[in-house]
Amino acid sequence: MMVPKFTYNDIVRVKGAAQAPGGQLGWIVGVFEERAGTYFDKFAPGVVYTVEFEDGSATELHENKLEPATIQEGEQATRAKSAG
Repeated sequence: MMVPKFTYNDIVRVKGAAQAPGGQLGWIVGVFEERAGTYFDKFAPGVVYTVEFEDGSATELHENKLEPATIQEGEQATRAKSAG
């Protein structure tokens, strides 16, 4: 079993060239350690996360496409989400 790098509600940043529909910062809203079904075949081995972005869109991303947001980014994202 894979050990997830992130957990629910963690604020993450999409790494460099990875495509993210809603921006670079998002919240972990789903963690797929056990990958049942063919949908997950397109991802490399490892944990897949559902990330919700600041604009409300969400997508699944492999853990190697994500990194923790800085404290400052997290504070800004939390304020923006609360204000929205």
